[in-house]
Amino acid sequence: MTAIELYLTKLIHTLVHKMALFDIALKVTHLRTPSLIDLTRRFSSASVFIWCNRENDVIEIVVRNLEEYPLVLEEIPALQIGDVMEEITDEQRLYLNVHRCHCMKQDTIVRHIGKLNILNIFPNMIENGWAYHRLIVFKHNDFEELIRRFEKFGWHYKILRKTPFDGFVSSSLTMSADALFSGLTEKQMEAILAAHRSGYYNLPRVADVKAIAAKRKVPRTTFQEHLMKAENKIISALIPNIKLYYHASPDRKQNLGVKRNISRIPLNRQIVS
Repeated sequence: MTAIELYLTKLIHTLVHKMALFDIALKVTHLRTPSLIDLTRRFSSASVFIWCNRENDVIEIVVRNLEEYPLVLEEIPALQIGDVMEEITDEQRLYLNVHRCHCMKQDTIVRHIGKLNILNIFPNMIENGWAYHRLIVFKHNDFEELIRRFEKFGWHYKILRKTPFDGFVSSSLTMSADALFSGLTEKQMEAILAAHRSGYYNLPRVADVKAIAAKRKVPRTTFQEHLMKAENKIISALIPNIKLYYHASPDRKQNLGVKRNISRIPLNRQIVS
């Protein structure tokens, strides 16, 4: 458990006997200034996902319509997102690693949330002109104050779900199974499980793709395609979180318990905490 999660767990133990927690999903929008919200309003095939560690942002922009993708790229500089440390593009996806996170700028939703006794669960998604947020609320009065701030600063909102929170906050702050695996097909899951069982991911590798495919009595090319697609989807889901950890300050890395140079330890002596 990281220092942040430990702190939050202690906070919950202190508060849970005094108040009910709520799990709230809502969407918000603003019509005033150019933003990523406005970008998805004008380009309906674009979706934006944002992760933040209060130091850096990782922003993923996915454009389903390939004809719109170059137009979206042209719009990005005008949005003045911030000091982009790293930019990666492919045929329909753009990753931006931004120094000095955007969400702590004046009059952003996350900034308002951060001033109250409310947790924002990342990633935030922006689609069709709306920013979608999942919140864990400790005090109903804080949520009412958040709504007042929305109205004061011209944010339009719609509450999509409000239910009592019956989970663990620490696990809610980590990556969910849905985020990692919901994009996989049955065949892709079967391929990666078969590869793992066969020692494909051992070091040194015990089996190769050809041997595993033969054992499963499927064409090598078919099995390899399912396996590569599964690996690509899982890595793509992990990359934004790895980037946040990698670009965190030394103090923050120490608090997060990031291990350094563990690869220099012999494999049979590595201990995973």
